[in-house]
Amino acid sequence: MSQNIDAARISIIIPTLNEAGNIKEAIATTQSNTNIEVIIVDGGSKDDTIEIVQSLGIKLISSSPGRAVQMNAGAVVASGDILLFLHADTRLPTGFDDMIRKALQQPGTVAGAFKLRIDASLLSLRWVELGVNVRSHFCQMPYGDQAIFLTKEAFQQIGGFPELPIMEDFELMRRLKCIGRIVIISTPVVTSARRWLQKGVFKTTLLNQLVIIAYLLGVSPERIRRWYRREKLKRV
Repeated sequence: MSQNIDAARISIIIPTLNEAGNIKEAIATTQSNTNIEVIIVDGGSKDDTIEIVQSLGIKLISSSPGRAVQMNAGAVVASGDILLFLHADTRLPTGFDDMIRKALQQPGTVAGAFKLRIDASLLSLRWVELGVNVRSHFCQMPYGDQAIFLTKEAFQQIGGFPELPIMEDFELMRRLKCIGRIVIISTPVVTSARRWLQKGVFKTTLLNQLVIIAYLLGVSPERIRRWYRREKLKRV
């Protein structure tokens, strides 16, 4: 990373697919910060997502659907030296830009993410947060809903997101750990509880762990995705 990281431009890349209920608030948390750009990469929304983004005057591009494909497409057109990948249902904290620049100034650091907070009051979700935050801190393995950020140089060095149908953030982190340190900012992002509430906290957590185990055992990501979506649809 160049020496003038304090002034580095941050490109915030948000993949969307039918996120009309979330995208306006997500964009709002990116504003009033210094030297940033926001890029929405839509994967074919059928709701009002595109109209909302256009009404806000935010840069919008289209790509084939798939979170990894969309995020890579956003990175191609990004002008920043720092890339921040934000899920449409996740909210950034005030001052996130300064936090990111400061984090990336730490020696050997190539990437990072934020602690996680889930926007529902269930006690069981506090345990989920604790597990996520402990794993992220000690294993340097944050996931996409924690707003992953990294230098464009590091992103290009590892070849971007592997264009997998699932587990793209997990594999990105594994590759980044080979080239440098991953930091976790203690201020949390706030993510929607919708996937935990739809399927139940215990079932969602168990399903997520089974997906990771299957991936580590060599089950193909496409097979995992089919199984995961079938399980998800059963419980929605």
